[in-house]
Amino acid sequence: MRIQYQDVKVFDGPINDLLGTLASSIGVVDLQPEFFRFTLATTTSLIFGEPFADLDPEDHDVFGKNFDYGCLISAMRLRLADWCFLYTPPKYKESCSMVKGYAMRYVNHALNDMKENGEEAAFEHHPFILDLYKELKDPTLVRDQLMNVLIAGRDTTACLLSWAFYLLVRNPAALKRLRHEISCTVEIGKPLTRAQINKMAYLKCVLNETNRLYTNIPVNVREATKTTVLPRGAGPDGQSPLLIRKGFGIGFSPYHMHRNKDLYGEDANDFRPERWEGPELKKIGCGFMPFHGGPRICLGKDFALTEASYGIVRILQTYPNLRMAPDCPNEPSGQEKQTITFVVASAEGCKVLLD
Repeated sequence: MRIQYQDVKVFDGPINDLLGTLASSIGVVDLQPEFFRFTLATTTSLIFGEPFADLDPEDHDVFGKNFDYGCLISAMRLRLADWCFLYTPPKYKESCSMVKGYAMRYVNHALNDMKENGEEAAFEHHPFILDLYKELKDPTLVRDQLMNVLIAGRDTTACLLSWAFYLLVRNPAALKRLRHEISCTVEIGKPLTRAQINKMAYLKCVLNETNRLYTNIPVNVREATKTTVLPRGAGPDGQSPLLIRKGFGIGFSPYHMHRNKDLYGEDANDFRPERWEGPELKKIGCGFMPFHGGPRICLGKDFALTEASYGIVRILQTYPNLRMAPDCPNEPSGQEKQTITFVVASAEGCKVLLD
């Protein structure tokens, strides 16, 4: 599959829309819902092949609300496993139907474009959808894959942005250092480029540390395709070989692994971006898996990190005095209220003071 985004201009429309919304706000603002709108806009415009300006804002909001509700109930049903049939609210079916219809509309549009104007011309506008269709040959399967990409591309990056600002405003020294790096790298009033983003080493450290503490997919499962033996995991101390039979599911939690003091030291629960500057974590390997690893590593890793970087830089450039809202709770990392669906989000949002 190929998602085409040659440069960061793909984020311009959505981020300008977000900044426009913030400009009309006064005082305390919750950034989290705005980040979900931002990432929904970038992801849908990219995979559906429609320019952001052509997407109906009202349509977008209705879709977003139904998408959120569908994900929430789906996550609950997933935890019920074989008993999921016990929990199917009527609104859930309505939301799923609306979301599927929204996506299918773009699939049909792409296929009609190919039928009327030829494959080459249609690929210019709908590369991702038509790539999927060439492989799957079934519009319904294409629609379902689009839903998977939407969940991965929208929710995860929105949470990364929310947690990044949540942590930065609670750690003024880190925020100050990041602002300094941005001001030294990007000239105000000039377009932000991918090359400039790649030069900002501390920004990368901030994103790594955010991804470490608040891994977007906190728990995951893999199924053994053949009987195998893991070198460790059994015995009283977990250091003996462990037999895994074919078909067995293996659950693991990157969220907890990323807070393991054996890997990250006694301050493993603290937000300290500087830990990524030294040599200690250069060979952390599978001890750091925000995008998982191996053959199933997230294909959208580069896109997500670039999008998050772009959003952080543009917002901090626009609001040099952005800070934590008064009276916001400031618990130690990991002790705040969280909402878990397919991703982990702040239950109290990301409230900041703009001036």
